[in-house]
Amino acid sequence: MSTGEAGELRVVLDTNIYVSAFIGRNGTPFRTWRAALDRSYTLVTSPAIVNELGRILRTRFAWHDGRIIRRLKKVARAAEVVTPPFTLRAVAADASDNRILECAIAGQADLIVSGDRHLLDLKSFQNIPIIRPADFRRILPPRGGRHTKHPLE
Repeated sequence: MSTGEAGELRVVLDTNIYVSAFIGRNGTPFRTWRAALDRSYTLVTSPAIVNELGRILRTRFAWHDGRIIRRLKKVARAAEVVTPPFTLRAVAADASDNRILECAIAGQADLIVSGDRHLLDLKSFQNIPIIRPADFRRILPPRGGRHTKHPLE
């Protein structure tokens, strides 16, 4: 587990961003993932998000276990992993979206990046903005740079 520097932008990626990045390996979700690997921001995730990602890669994309495990380990090494001590029921239409919100709160995230309409419709949750990947890419520093200020300040 890694931790970001004081003041560094803390971001939770929705599972759909990881999936798009890992399957497409290009486009905005991939660049968003790449920026996490470059430490342009502090990626925050949780065991529930990692587990859901593994389940989706196995069931929807038929990835074999070895490939899934390698990718999940990479996510865990790139991120600060937090375990929320509470359960939310803010999004009734999709319970897995609540795991994203829980992670953001427990991880003191500045932003949630998602392509999921249930989350995007919220616009924010407990003062944590929820934005599309394209909007997030516009606020990221050039590759290899570090973002040290909240984009909405």
